[in-house]
Amino acid sequence: MQHGPVVRRRKLGAELRALRTRAGLTSGEAAGLVGWHQSKVSRIETGASGVKPADVRLLLDAYGVEDPDLRELLLVLAGSEEGGRHHWWHAYRGVLPPTYRDFISLESQATAMRTLETSVIPGLLQTREYARAVTRAAVEGLEDERLDTLVEVRLARQDVLRAHPPLELSAVLDEAVLRREVGGPAVMARQLSRLAEAARLPQVRLQVLPFSAGAHIGVTGPFVIFSFSRTSDLDVVVLDHMTSSLHLERKEDLVAYSESFRTLQHHALSPADSLDFIAGISDGSYGA
Repeated sequence: MQHGPVVRRRKLGAELRALRTRAGLTSGEAAGLVGWHQSKVSRIETGASGVKPADVRLLLDAYGVEDPDLRELLLVLAGSEEGGRHHWWHAYRGVLPPTYRDFISLESQATAMRTLETSVIPGLLQTREYARAVTRAAVEGLEDERLDTLVEVRLARQDVLRAHPPLELSAVLDEAVLRREVGGPAVMARQLSRLAEAARLPQVRLQVLPFSAGAHIGVTGPFVIFSFSRTSDLDVVVLDHMTSSLHLERKEDLVAYSESFRTLQHHALSPADSLDFIAGISDGSYGA
């Protein structure tokens, strides 16, 4: 279990090693092609040292990697701030903590995201009013200007669902998420309406885990699994805590959380029944 930057460095190194092997090169031969000592290539591949985006670019050129999406993903892992819209969050470096920037960068490059939420609506599906209320509650003493910025970032993140191709989002929501009144009845009414609209999008699979399901494997807390279609070795589980995020990178962790998510989906209501369930709560608690 590691913090984001360490995991990303190790994952980047492992991917570069795989690409070198695929190119039929030894670490010494790769070092010779780019004018380095062999030990530098070894340190990068083991994650023992960081690597600059410019150095990653050199290695990718040496290995004949032309896939633009793969190149961009690996450069993001190396901390590149190039790429225009894909790296919009760098404009908020002074406001966002590093762990949040790491999360956004993974979210922006992932092809699929699976998430269990036990307390709040997923950030990608929040309305402005809900995002404002939940952010104000989560961060004590927040000044209005910084609050506005954090809400702006939250809404900007939602562009991944409108990208081409869009992020595929699978979410399981504990019933408590829908029952917890955030921002007042009017805010919740609009939020549940927005949730129902999002659930009808082809790239979104939304399921509700009702209280009647009893204790379940997700009671220990929410989690997110990011997946990358071209590079499954970069898949990662993210666990959020109050002051930091933890990233799980081991194969056994990914397998365990993936199996847990499938179990949660099995016990949750179907997408169609979940829509009816949301409508029932909306009409019963927040209807006119």
